[in-house]
Amino acid sequence: MNEQQFDKFLNIETTGFQYGFPKLAKYHRYEPTPYSGLEQLFEVYALPQGANFLDIGCGKGRVPIYVHHRFDIPAIGIEMDPKFFVEAEHNAAQYLKKAGKKRSSLQFFNMVAETYQIKVKDQVFFFFNPFSIHVFREFMSNILKSYEQYTRTIDIILYYPSPDYLHYLHQDLGLDYYLNIKLRNEKNENERIVIFRLQP
Repeated sequence: MNEQQFDKFLNIETTGFQYGFPKLAKYHRYEPTPYSGLEQLFEVYALPQGANFLDIGCGKGRVPIYVHHRFDIPAIGIEMDPKFFVEAEHNAAQYLKKAGKKRSSLQFFNMVAETYQIKVKDQVFFFFNPFSIHVFREFMSNILKSYEQYTRTIDIILYYPSPDYLHYLHQDLGLDYYLNIKLRNEKNENERIVIFRLQP
């Protein structure tokens, strides 16, 4: 299925880009994650059992809705832009209406990511370059504090990872790749998915 067909299948509308540009330079423009990339990710990656999945900078909600549909697990989207948040909420309602699934396991929050309080079951964090390295460091600091408080498997998924993100996780934190997925039919070396894992 192409992008429009997948949206139609899920009863949502997530194509298109953003309305102008973010007001703050440290937050990046919206671009929906291609469904083809998500399909390739989950061909080789298995979610930790009992995990919550979080999309940081979720835009119109495509990734959390896709994950919720495919795995029937709690999925959360965090989006600071109020227009995108409204669209994500609308998409969730349309999807759940068609799918007949529980609302409680699909949630969206309208806030800047750094203020989100990480829960013990929050174990999988998905990033498609939503903000600058400075914000990413701040969010990762919250993840690490949560990990120290409640030691568990935590996966950091980077879609089209920025060199700054990779350098920070690999060099500064000393984390090794758990998975490095080269996307099919892509020529740029950044067109891949990299996963880092924290585990006891």
